[in-house]
Amino acid sequence: MALTLRAEEPGAHLAAFLEEVHSLRAEFHQTLLDEHQEPLEESEGKFFLQRPGKFRWDYHEPFSQAIVADGERIWFYDPDLEQVTVKNQKLALGETPALLLSGECLPEETFRINNLASHNHLAWVELLPRNKEATFERLLLGFDNNTLRQMELHDSFGQITRLTFSEVEVNLSLDPSLFVFTPPEGVDVMGGDSP
Repeated sequence: MALTLRAEEPGAHLAAFLEEVHSLRAEFHQTLLDEHQEPLEESEGKFFLQRPGKFRWDYHEPFSQAIVADGERIWFYDPDLEQVTVKNQKLALGETPALLLSGECLPEETFRINNLASHNHLAWVELLPRNKEATFERLLLGFDNNTLRQMELHDSFGQITRLTFSEVEVNLSLDPSLFVFTPPEGVDVMGGDSP
């Protein structure tokens, strides 16, 4: 029997997003805020998601960087350092928001989910990690008609990483090569899962 979700049910927007969105492409603006809500760093780029298990973050400003998850491994590429770090995807993601968005786990298994008051025209959901040793204290997701528009990751030092998504397109056909990473010639490759 299908479960019909009402908007007031905890996590209804998140559940609809995870159920209905199989691929996504968006521009993003990332801001790191200190414990006083003062900006420390800003960056921007493109985000691609293909469920299950594949995503790509291409940072363009102020520095170029790529993070590519191919379903088995996750690659961190820093062109300025000419360095690639590769890790086992499940181990590297642990209980991070990236694991949640990639559709690799059920949110209620890993998080306690609460609806928050709407603000800035977004419906907000709070996720609190069940694991006390998680690397973050809470995750806020802002939805507009079941489309993810904002994420806020609050860490144990009082810092907030805020991601704002724009130009969001969902359920489009993405080129599979986006989620394949081949280290460029001459770069150092580090990590136990390197080929």
